Amino acid sequence: MTFFSVLLALIFEQVRALSTQNPIYNLIRSHATHTSQSFDAGQPRHGVLAWLVVVVPFVLVVGVVYYLLMRVNIFLGFAWNVLIVYLTMGFRQFSHYFTDIHVALNNDNVNEAREILRQWIGIDTVDMPVDEIVRHTLLHAVIASHRHVFGVFFWFLMPVGPAGAVLYRLAEYLSRRWTEAAPDRSPAFGAFARKAFYVIDWVPARLTAIGFAIVGNFEDAIYAWRHYAKQWPNENEGILLAAGSGALGARLTGPLAEVSSVDALNQGDDAVLPVGGECTPRTLQAAVGLVWRAVLLWMLLLLLLTLAVWLG
Repeated sequence: MTFFSVLLALIFEQVRALSTQNPIYNLIRSHATHTSQSFDAGQPRHGVLAWLVVVVPFVLVVGVVYYLLMRVNIFLGFAWNVLIVYLTMGFRQFSHYFTDIHVALNNDNVNEAREILRQWIGIDTVDMPVDEIVRHTLLHAVIASHRHVFGVFFWFLMPVGPAGAVLYRLAEYLSRRWTEAAPDRSPAFGAFARKAFYVIDWVPARLTAIGFAIVGNFEDAIYAWRHYAKQWPNENEGILLAAGSGALGARLTGPLAEVSSVDALNQGDDAVLPVGGECTPRTLQAAVGLVWRAVLLWMLLLLLLTLAVWLG
């Protein structure tokens, strides 16, 4: 049932993508904002209480409803699974930015690509060269594909089922929202949300990185994972970006582009060689293929596991 729940949710999401302004997302945003304003008194413990107030009710409701529906009828439980996966997992929740940038660059409309990138990630893109546009697009696409697809996938496979998927998405959202700089939010308030998501995402991030390595350039992905993951302040993101960089054969980090192969070779046996080439618009298409191959890999493994359970 788990395999078909994920499969149907992915199909529905491709046919009709869920808007980021839908009532459920708006409810969560409003609840998270109101809770942060009510609980933030400048102490880390207030962030812990606020996190529990936001996350626990949603996770419990989803888990209890799933349990009750399964007791009534297995098909009702299956429909609930599909709905929750549809709400929590999906490429289309972020991929329209990626696609629009790709189309703009293919049409040599660099200014449009810069503007779309600015709207997506909120950085200054004035006079940004094409290779940097592609690099920043890939950086955010790799992280987004993990958080919208593979991380949810992992937690949905846990015994808690749909409640695990909701736990992951809420933890990711609060980690991102409550750590943003805001005049009415104390720096200590989002500390627990950031740590909680780090723990929740520890295993999924590494499994996603392994998936990228298997379906991409395995040797370069593992090499980049070993040598370049620590360049990023967030360990989980560093592993994803390093493995994705090696799997794609594209230099996604600044320091990698600053070291030439000749200089690295001259450093001796302990030299850390650069991995991949410069980012180009064609790399965007390669990234799409990498992500879809990773999805097919995990779906195939889930199908084999499902068949083994049925036949066993």
